Amino acid sequence: MKKNTTVSVSFMLMGILFCVCLVASNMLGTKILQIGPFSLTAGIIVFPVSYILNDCIAEVWGFRKARLIIWMGFLMNFFVVALGGIAAVIPAPPFWEGEEAFKFVFGLAPRIATASLTAFLVGSFLNAWVMSRMKLHHHERRFSLRAITSTLVGESADSLIFFPLAFGGLMPASELGKMMLLQVVAKTLYEIIVLPLTTQVVKYVKRHEGVSVYDENISYNIFKIKEL
Repeated sequence: MKKNTTVSVSFMLMGILFCVCLVASNMLGTKILQIGPFSLTAGIIVFPVSYILNDCIAEVWGFRKARLIIWMGFLMNFFVVALGGIAAVIPAPPFWEGEEAFKFVFGLAPRIATASLTAFLVGSFLNAWVMSRMKLHHHERRFSLRAITSTLVGESADSLIFFPLAFGGLMPASELGKMMLLQVVAKTLYEIIVLPLTTQVVKYVKRHEGVSVYDENISYNIFKIKEL
């Protein structure tokens, strides 16, 4: 018998939004925001949403579906970065006045792109893994604890990888450390602030889909993409 690998509309929509958030965070990340005494990239507006969606997908459909979406997000992000890089190196006509601005936004340096994509993969998979393992222990209870803990772990890994790879040797280690800590704290606070909405979305999807997957006896090998 052929295995049923169809997915629901809810899962498809969350997956699309997940990919859009990742691509948007790269584009927005080229602008620096000043919030009080703190400086943050504009990616802070949308990037934490990807972790919230990761939480929802892992909580409702389990690690295997989250694994598929994470890899799709990675591939879409890589695709857009690659297209931007190609467009940036093709010469523009003399009358085009936006060349420098275009290159600034879309012509990501290979070092920045590599750091961003690597950090995303590690952070996202850790986030999904923590959600999965904690759900096996808590069952349907303590979703808030799972969401916050998984985000803290995932965002910490993301920052610990991205900032040293992207900016190591370009700024003092003390400033690098402050930037990493600020990003983790800000993104985790973001998760906590919108947690009531996340909780209601998860409850609605579980009720609407009639499913809440427990990852018992599964492989956490991140390369088993076909295992749904």
